[in-house]
Amino acid sequence: MVKLNKIYTRTGDDGTTGLVAGPRRKKHDLRVESYGEVDEANSCIGLARQQLADHPSLDKTLMRIQNDLFDLGADLATPDTGKKPEYEPLRIAQSQVDRLEKEIDALNADLEPLRSFVLPGGTPAAAALHLARTVARRAERRIVALQDCEGEAVSAAAVAYINRLSDFLFVAARWVNEKGRTDILWVPGQNR
Repeated sequence: MVKLNKIYTRTGDDGTTGLVAGPRRKKHDLRVESYGEVDEANSCIGLARQQLADHPSLDKTLMRIQNDLFDLGADLATPDTGKKPEYEPLRIAQSQVDRLEKEIDALNADLEPLRSFVLPGGTPAAAALHLARTVARRAERRIVALQDCEGEAVSAAAVAYINRLSDFLFVAARWVNEKGRTDILWVPGQNR
């Protein structure tokens, strides 16, 4: 378990940060950026949850997802060096991806079929979920860029989880928009 007695350590004053394992990295290092983007997505979900008083089941699901995002951050902050570590590192599991897929399917079953792309908005809850979705997509782009770097390992489950998360947030945004009935649809060329 994590125990923090002191918030500041001064060790990052030189522009570096410590990963769970391995040497210190610059704060703009792609791995640090990746879990930082995950943290930002998590914060956006926390903000969205403040709009969900009328949707307690979705709020409960998002609280679990926030915990999963800390798991993802720990996964990304613990590079797989190919050497057996002294402890079992926390990794995103395929079961977490599978659960998100089931939750997407359950919400999507209530939605009207899409007739166009959806503009971010509608209810305040939907707008906040769309914002969280776009931040999760940015985190995904950063994680995939990290995965493509030579010498940087990222698990397939970690990439799949962040990909599914943005899908979940999209469906959740539609779901809180009266199950898609109050979605704001894109009208191509409307303002020419």
